[in-house]
Amino acid sequence: MSDKKIEIGQIGTAKLKVAFQHTAKAISLDEHDDFPEVYATSSMIALMELAAARIMLPLLKEGQLSVGVGMNIQHLSATPVGVEVVAKAVFQGMEGKLYKFSVEASDTGGLIGRGEHTRAIIETDRLIAGAKSKLKLITLYKIIDFSPI
Repeated sequence: MSDKKIEIGQIGTAKLKVAFQHTAKAISLDEHDDFPEVYATSSMIALMELAAARIMLPLLKEGQLSVGVGMNIQHLSATPVGVEVVAKAVFQGMEGKLYKFSVEASDTGGLIGRGEHTRAIIETDRLIAGAKSKLKLITLYKIIDFSPI
C-alpha cells in the first residue's frame, strides 16, 4: 500500500445525467422482465462505488486497485431519464483491512438513496487470475460428464 493516507470525513463525488442505459428498463433480459424506465438501483450503486473509489486513488500503488466488497443501500426515490444524479461518499474509517464509507445519491428533487459501503485494496493481477481460474473450472466441467451411468 502507498504511504499516503486518507482522512476520516474525506469526501468523494461522482455525477452523471441519467440516460436509458442507466435505467431499470435497460437491464431487462427478455420480454418477461418488465421494469420502469427510471434510474436503476444498480446504476445508483455503481455511482456510489465510483465516488468512494475516487477517495482511495491516492492510496493505490501501481498494479493495485480498490474493489467494492460490501453494500447496504436504500433506494428512496425514482429519477427519470435526463436528470443529473450526484453520488457522495464520505470516508468513515477502517475496519480491519476494509475501508468504510457512508454513501448517498441525490437528484434535483433531493435525496434518492443512502447507505454504507466497504472497499478493499487488491493486486490487479491477483484479481484477474482468480477470475480467469473460473474459466478453467467451467471448461473442466464441460469435459467431464457428470451424468449418472
